[in-house]
Amino acid sequence: AKMPEPAAPLPSSPKDPNAPAAGAVADAAAGQSRQAPAAPSTQAGHGSGAGTAADASAAAKGPPAPAPDGPKTTDKVYSCTWKNGQIYPARIIERKQLEGRWEYYVHYEEFDRRLDEWVSADRMGEEIIKSKSKDSPLATTESGQKMTRTQKRKHDEINTTLPNELDATTAALEHEREQATKVKNIQTVELGEFEMDTWYFSPYPEEYSKCSKLFVCEFCLKYFRKSKTLERHKGKCDCRHPPGDEIYRHENISMFEVDGGKAKIYCQSLCLLSKLFLDHKTLYYDVDPFIFYVICECDEQGCHVVGYFSKEKESPDDHNLACIMVLPPHQRKRYGRFLITFSYELSKMEGRVGTPERPLSDLGLLGYRSYWKSELLEVLSKNRGNLSIKDISQLTSIKPDDIITTLQSMGLIKYWKGQHLISVSPKVIEDHLARITKAACLFEPSKLRWTPPAPMSSGPKKAR
Repeated sequence: AKMPEPAAPLPSSPKDPNAPAAGAVADAAAGQSRQAPAAPSTQAGHGSGAGTAADASAAAKGPPAPAPDGPKTTDKVYSCTWKNGQIYPARIIERKQLEGRWEYYVHYEEFDRRLDEWVSADRMGEEIIKSKSKDSPLATTESGQKMTRTQKRKHDEINTTLPNELDATTAALEHEREQATKVKNIQTVELGEFEMDTWYFSPYPEEYSKCSKLFVCEFCLKYFRKSKTLERHKGKCDCRHPPGDEIYRHENISMFEVDGGKAKIYCQSLCLLSKLFLDHKTLYYDVDPFIFYVICECDEQGCHVVGYFSKEKESPDDHNLACIMVLPPHQRKRYGRFLITFSYELSKMEGRVGTPERPLSDLGLLGYRSYWKSELLEVLSKNRGNLSIKDISQLTSIKPDDIITTLQSMGLIKYWKGQHLISVSPKVIEDHLARITKAACLFEPSKLRWTPPAPMSSGPKKAR
């Protein structure tokens, strides 16, 4: 399960040749529109005869000589200059030679894989003997120094895992997946008015995987290698919304329920597109057992895809969400929170508890933790009395395990004589309610029009 709303990446912007370049490593993660680097001046020493002579001499010598070779080995850490001029340790994953020059696919050691990229040899520096960073919260802990309360809260928020998140088999599969998808095959994707830098590998068919840029129809999600082909397709495409039932509309926001068994091509295309921005996704083509809930922004042209979540039609593990994704241009707009809320509202209407499928991505974990904290404190503020974990689970449809781990992360639960006791002060609730007012959720329950499906029977149907 993956999600949602990043704490660091910023949303992508519409295609604009004059857009400012990203100013930090995290900005590039959200697919910012690129800005071409400034061309070097051809008039060094403007106004002097020396400059003119130097230009003439350079022209006489012909084109510049190729840049010197960079590192000759992979899987080692080197200093690498980022786009903003700062230097970060980066591990070389792969290298290739283009027109006599070496390029390197690098992973920045201190950041998520979504920032991996190809760089030229002139951006690579000396090899680094890896050591623990003194500024890292983990290094601070291991060296015996105490973290501040703010450092500890941020560290626990990001690094604490949920129970039973990765067993040995899952960990082995994760390692195998990382090796198979360690190099991005598509660098950018154009969808509607947005051009987005991709984050991860996606298993598009081979003839499309070799394209550095992919063009996608924003309504039917068909993908093309060339812009001209997409333009011809737009003239014939009559699709203006996802191929399913509209079950929610409030202002310009709509939600469509799409059956993977009935709209297989659309759902497969949606999965391939979302894999460009999800690291842990494994579902691509077997979409029949899943239902997709697609959120769109609507205008006079049609319904433009913003994100989605999927869920199994029948889940024996009480999963109410299998995968979640919000496209980079629409992140930090509370859409991730909207989708999480929507999944739990469906669980309430079904009269059952739910939990997201594991493993959660780093951004997914942050999004769910935020939702769980908000919901639990909201319930505690409205029910001033003795509430058990089971009572809270019935009110929120949140699984008891998630309730316990969330309350533990906030220090609001104690284990005494074999029981979990909730301990929350009025001050914590008041602070929470103040934050809720400033960042209200977009979801409006009265606008939902949905009937829970009848449970699927595994046995033979009886004749009537």
